[in-house]
Amino acid sequence: MTVHFIGAGPGAADLITVRGRDLIRAASVVLYAGSLVPEAIVAEAPKDARVLDTAPLTLEEIIEEIRVAHAAGLDVVRVHSGDPSLYGAIAEQIRRLDQLSIPYDVTPGVSATSAAAAALKCELTLPDISQTVILTRTSVRSTGMPENESLENFARTGATLAIHLSINNLAQVVKQLTPHYGADCPVAVAYRVSWPDQLILRGTLGDIRESVKAAGITRTALILVGRVLDEDAFSDSRLYDPDHHHVLRPKG
Repeated sequence: MTVHFIGAGPGAADLITVRGRDLIRAASVVLYAGSLVPEAIVAEAPKDARVLDTAPLTLEEIIEEIRVAHAAGLDVVRVHSGDPSLYGAIAEQIRRLDQLSIPYDVTPGVSATSAAAAALKCELTLPDISQTVILTRTSVRSTGMPENESLENFARTGATLAIHLSINNLAQVVKQLTPHYGADCPVAVAYRVSWPDQLILRGTLGDIRESVKAAGITRTALILVGRVLDEDAFSDSRLYDPDHHHVLRPKG
């Protein structure tokens, strides 16, 4: 018996990995976060599988479902949205599984950041502009932020920012980033990226709040900030430069 943590991807049912889909198809028990994982993904489970939406459950109730399955020798698939390594809340589950000596593994998924970049048809790292992407969030009622992990500290790097779980803090995001990036810095807000009702808003730090307010977006949105979002004055990568030689493209 094994518990398989699976990243279901950002929303579109065909953005789950082949490995993740195959594990669901073979599972005896499927536990999934129904608020963020589409039913089409868990519909791949066998007809006789126990499929349970864990949104209304506490952590201890979820672990009890796993413990019962383990006692019966049944494989469990634990389906999380996006990639489980990012704001997936799997660490506390894994800690308890370790205490119970229940085996587990993790299958990665497509993150919201990757899906948003694809929807925007942009590269988040451009030569001369930004070679770093910082994935972060702001402090909210449920989870605070370590003292040194402030937006102001990250903004000093000039890196591309992917700000999760913070659309309700957009006013503070704009206030803290504008002194470092400038009011004209491009911003994109990706709402329910890859879902049928996906909405992408483009703007700047100076005007993005108005667009978000008009659209009525209050949750399930990623904020991307950086010059890479609207920049064409960058150098070509040296990777394909004819003067750049390496073992697969020797000189001459």
